[in-house]
Amino acid sequence: MKKTKHGIILKTPEEISKLRKAAATTMEILKKVAEEVAPGISALDIDKLARSYCKEYGVKPAFLGYGGFPAAICVSVNEEVVHGLPLKKKVFKEGDIVSLDFGAIVDGWIGDVALTVPVGEVSEEARRLIEVTEKALYKGIEAAKKGGKLIDISRTIQRFVESHGFNVARGYAGHGIGRSLHEEPQITNYVYKGYPNITLEPGMTFAIEPMVNAGTGRVKVKRDGWTVITKDGKLSAHFEHDIAITEEGTIIMSAI
Repeated sequence: MKKTKHGIILKTPEEISKLRKAAATTMEILKKVAEEVAPGISALDIDKLARSYCKEYGVKPAFLGYGGFPAAICVSVNEEVVHGLPLKKKVFKEGDIVSLDFGAIVDGWIGDVALTVPVGEVSEEARRLIEVTEKALYKGIEAAKKGGKLIDISRTIQRFVESHGFNVARGYAGHGIGRSLHEEPQITNYVYKGYPNITLEPGMTFAIEPMVNAGTGRVKVKRDGWTVITKDGKLSAHFEHDIAITEEGTIIMSAI
């Protein structure tokens, strides 16, 4: 196992191929689960569905038990940013936006992906927030190039989001991905003083995940100890893909 001086584990082309299978399988399951989001469905229903698909695909949910997390999928609604608990009392209604964050272990490799879906007709602000967050993800991926810098990803996402009048959530980040759910490095969606000088090189594999708030970027954790919400109670959206830097270019491993 080859590591950079920043502790980033470099994968061989064969390992990237295995990780790509894990990422694509994870996204396939997530998209099937997301199709069931509708008024009257509960977050608990979504968790049951995610577990059911894991059994059907013969994979393990990566989040279940991770750090004590009690579910297979994170379900965050409206002002919930990330790590939302899939509770029975959390019932979707027309106009909500629902962020689903899901991980699966496939042959020892981990996929970690997220998307945000509208429940029926949503406000213009909600629609625009979802659109800008998804576009920010792809802008960040475009900035992830062999020979470039890690900070390019963070800066690109932050500038794009802020140019549309939104803010990235503070204190949470993308990360390396592989046999572990969270590997080095951390990839914030904003730049900060002391950002590490990391050059992107073939074999690096990342989960890029903009979390974008309609209002302030400040967040807090609810009393349940898991659910992160916006401090001002405004909406938040979340998208995530797994990517690999290769000699031939950057691959979106979770694209299906």
